[in-house]
Amino acid sequence: MRVLRALVVTALVASSHEATSALPRALPRAATPRFPSADGWRVSGRNAIRGMTIGPIENAYHAGVGYGSPAFDRTLDECVRMGSTWVALTPFGRVGDLAGRGVDLTFEKPFPENREDVRRAVRMAHARGLQVMLVPHLWVESYEWRALIDPKTDAGWDAWAKSYGAFVKAWAEVAESERVDLLSAGVELRSWVTTPRAPSFVALLRELRRIYTGPITYSANWDDVEDTVVLGELDLVGVNAFYPLADQEGSTFPTLLEGGKRVQERVKRLAETWQRPVLFTEIGYTTRPDPAIKPWEWPDKMEKVKVDEVAQADAYRALVSPLLDEPRFAGLFVWRVYADPDDVSQEAEWGFSPRGKLAELVVRDAFATWWAGDSHPTPGWAPRANAPGVFF
Repeated sequence: MRVLRALVVTALVASSHEATSALPRALPRAATPRFPSADGWRVSGRNAIRGMTIGPIENAYHAGVGYGSPAFDRTLDECVRMGSTWVALTPFGRVGDLAGRGVDLTFEKPFPENREDVRRAVRMAHARGLQVMLVPHLWVESYEWRALIDPKTDAGWDAWAKSYGAFVKAWAEVAESERVDLLSAGVELRSWVTTPRAPSFVALLRELRRIYTGPITYSANWDDVEDTVVLGELDLVGVNAFYPLADQEGSTFPTLLEGGKRVQERVKRLAETWQRPVLFTEIGYTTRPDPAIKPWEWPDKMEKVKVDEVAQADAYRALVSPLLDEPRFAGLFVWRVYADPDDVSQEAEWGFSPRGKLAELVVRDAFATWWAGDSHPTPGWAPRANAPGVFF
């Protein structure tokens, strides 16, 4: 298995002086998880997470409508009416390029201001009975993928680990002080957590546990989670779940559903391998034809796109339906809506947001019914939503 092979490589990393001159001689013993079984989330007395990711307003010229604002208050109201029980907040840090020279905590506004906005946003969500996952995220200015960050040398990696650590620990302090319910220690850091560099990420996770006392996950990418060697240190296995459900254009819904069933099997194997529940820290499909073939494709890079709400809704339905019957599945966060529900400048009409589209109806149906991952299920399906609307 790829997981076992990666574990062996990491456990032997101390034998390679080139890769580990400043790292531990072996991976530390795995922490005792809060949910120490494949279905540990449900066994712990929790219901499956029905989450929405609320993105910040990524433009400094749009003042007063980001996290913690009256506009954000309206988005929270919409999420509650939709049936969400959780929201995810994604404060960003800036990285210049893939050289990994360090993380700038400033994003659109000075870090102290952003930190206070996020603190206020967490309190507002909690006041509505919503639980919160905090996800410190990286924005790469060169528009390259954060998963490929590589400082190259031992000294470069040491400096990167220190800088990234300062970034995520700053947000862990916010998470602890505001009693955030779940913290993601990183997002799609493939070059770090699937390689012999992983021990330094394990060390960071241990430092985070001294700051933040709640459960910790990490948002692995769907195509490298089986090779991610730090999963034993986490409380939940987190996956940014942009799994392809088909490989041919014009695939029918039954074909997409078979793809969803394959994803369910991967969830089951992953949970059983690591004896941790699996959480989809992101799921989403753009509003265009065949979004389930390459769900990760970013809408900003597309031109002359036909808007296709049915295709988006079918992709959601095909992925989520099998997971409702999976007790090892701890839930999901939909990617995404925005801190200002009226700001349509954040993505194109064919973007990921399900708001006001047919996919919204699928999400609301799923959120309203019971899941095998629920500790306190209410048998029966929700009344089927039959008209599009805005989280009504």
